[in-house]
Amino acid sequence: MPLHVRNLVPSLIVAVLAVTGGCTPDQPHSVEDARPKPDAGQFVMLAGHTPPFSQRPYGRFTRAEVVAIAQQEWRLFGQRVKDEPPQTNDGPDAEETLQRFPGLWERIGEYWWLGQNANRREAAWTGMHDETGQEIDDSRADNFAWSAAFVSYVMRTAGAGARFPYAPSHYVYINTAKEMRLDRSSGWAVMAERVDDYAPAAGDLICYWRGKRRVTFQILPLRRFPAHCDIVVHSEQGQISVIGGNVGAAVAMKHVPVTAAGRFADPTSRPLDTRYPWFVVLRILYDR
Repeated sequence: MPLHVRNLVPSLIVAVLAVTGGCTPDQPHSVEDARPKPDAGQFVMLAGHTPPFSQRPYGRFTRAEVVAIAQQEWRLFGQRVKDEPPQTNDGPDAEETLQRFPGLWERIGEYWWLGQNANRREAAWTGMHDETGQEIDDSRADNFAWSAAFVSYVMRTAGAGARFPYAPSHYVYINTAKEMRLDRSSGWAVMAERVDDYAPAAGDLICYWRGKRRVTFQILPLRRFPAHCDIVVHSEQGQISVIGGNVGAAVAMKHVPVTAAGRFADPTSRPLDTRYPWFVVLRILYDR
């Protein structure tokens, strides 16, 4: 890590922790596993680069805060809606350069800087630069996917404190949520729920697996797998609205069909949304 980047991190944290490597979302070989329970002392030590109101939350951790922050970032990126099925067009997408636009690549850098712990190299990434400040070329772009950074940013800024497992890859907090469901861990603010049993509410996360390997709720926790999670911001009869990062290189909204009871599947377990392989809901344990 070059000197100009290291100077941004408190010297004590760098001296003790900078030897710990980071990872990319598609190559999460060095992402640490979730701890058995939150460590408040470590959280404070690793969050020294974040605002005081997120280190020692000034207020309660609430659904309203998470939804408001997610919607604010959605507005910043132009209130884009991505309801078409993924990969419907094999040609180049003009929107894929959005994360390199002036004002937007810096904002994505804030997602990385504020969402990740200070000892992670990903904390120095932006929407178009790696930790050395080198511009990310198209051949490496997939290794710098920032959707989990966005979720981590929203949760930390909203005041989740030590109770959320901030990470550059979604599988870390998905696995933590399943460990909570199995009573193998405690204290975290995430709980895994089956998509056919639980109706996600505003502020919850819904997740689908990516890549060639099929992932199911039953086989969780599963070490290191590609996924994507969106934040539920609104629910109404027949559909929910969700916001996620790095969707078409932007913070974008999707509309997801649900049953009258608000679930992803009908009584026969047939999924209503065939665009994405949704496989888990992360119920967030808010203060209120």
